[in-house]
Amino acid sequence: MTAPTISEPAATTAPSTAQKLDPRALTDSAADLLNAMAALPAGHPSRAALRDKAIEAWLPLANHLAHRYSGRGEPTDDLAQTAAVGLIKAIDKFDPSRGVDFAGYAIPTIIGELKRHFRDRTWDIRVPRRLQELRLAISDANSSLLQTLGRSPTVADIAAHLKLTEEEVLEGLEGARAYNAVSLSTPTGDGDRATELGDMLGGVDGEFELAELRVALGPALATLDEREQKILTLRFYGNLTQSQIADQIGVSQMHVSRLLARALTKLRGQLDGTY
Repeated sequence: MTAPTISEPAATTAPSTAQKLDPRALTDSAADLLNAMAALPAGHPSRAALRDKAIEAWLPLANHLAHRYSGRGEPTDDLAQTAAVGLIKAIDKFDPSRGVDFAGYAIPTIIGELKRHFRDRTWDIRVPRRLQELRLAISDANSSLLQTLGRSPTVADIAAHLKLTEEEVLEGLEGARAYNAVSLSTPTGDGDRATELGDMLGGVDGEFELAELRVALGPALATLDEREQKILTLRFYGNLTQSQIADQIGVSQMHVSRLLARALTKLRGQLDGTY
């Protein structure tokens, strides 16, 4: 894979730093670079320099996410480069005017790129190529619609975006479960060191079902009343505190807390029936 054009110091971030990174530790100046870039017209000569600086500023986040996927049979450098590609895609597509936090938009975009990297190398040969391509298209549509709609897309949203039926979207999501279908009794290693693949598997990766969860979340949100939806939007998309939400909708902070808890309980109940 060809490495993206980035500055050398940022590209050599130490693994220990990437492992410990908290995305919230990135300074406001990193977000300011994106805002400044978005404020300039497409052909402005300063945009390229701002873009390079934004890539450098946010690269530790990409390295942090790449590190989470290490130890799965792929070279660390390849994972870092793949994550950097995802970061660049996120920077190029990000629109600050939509009010979505960049880290919240970039993280699923980068993770999607990393998962695509593994999917390209691990699809079971029995999975039709049509389903492979459909699954990748659904993943891309999910990331794009998340920013465009300002909420998690439903199956219907994704179907309309891709000009497919809802049944085809569900078929594509189900097809993803067939990737990397290797027997758990497959031997690995030689001689005394031989073991079975099943003995080497770790715990469940909570990120694996991220796209499917977002698809299920859309219909679940539709079961909430208008005020509950507004409170969740302000809290998790607008990043407002409960006190700030209370000021906006004209109730007490305690009442916001109760409404928020009730809305989340409803969502959990809906999702428990799906997962």
